Amino acid sequence: MNNLQLLNYSFENLQEKNMTFEQVFERIVRFMKQHPDNAYRLMCGTDSQAHPKSTRFVTGIVIQREGKGAWACIRKITYPRQITSLHEKISYETSLTEEVFAMVTEERKERLYNIVLPHIYKGGSLTIEGHLDIGARERNKTRLYVREMMSRIESMGIEPKIKPEAFVASAYANRYTK
Repeated sequence: MNNLQLLNYSFENLQEKNMTFEQVFERIVRFMKQHPDNAYRLMCGTDSQAHPKSTRFVTGIVIQREGKGAWACIRKITYPRQITSLHEKISYETSLTEEVFAMVTEERKERLYNIVLPHIYKGGSLTIEGHLDIGARERNKTRLYVREMMSRIESMGIEPKIKPEAFVASAYANRYTK
């Protein structure tokens, strides 16, 4: 397995394959422009699954028009070894989510906010959330890392969400890690 698989910036969904991040961003813009007076949530989260000789990481990007549909895509990365350390796995998941948010530059955020801004009195809004596949409950092994991972997402100016609210990581991305 070569390092190119680790640097995969190709996104896909059921309709399209091999999208660049620029193409993904343009799909998000187009989706929001259809109904700029709605409430939107831009969410990104990563989940992983260890396999015998590798670990598959899947990052999901979802733009949700609250109560009225969504557009979504994923990015798959295969790491060439089985990662057994929970902290390493959770940290890498968080890094991949951070990596996507790093591509949502201030200029891109401004472009998204400018779609809903003229419509805020009619219900237009946008929140940006980082979904972490971790939980704070007593029985959850990942609870030890909640503060660390949430701080990393917050430091990017993104609102962190953990289980059970982190459905992009724990449900959407999870579906593609098998």
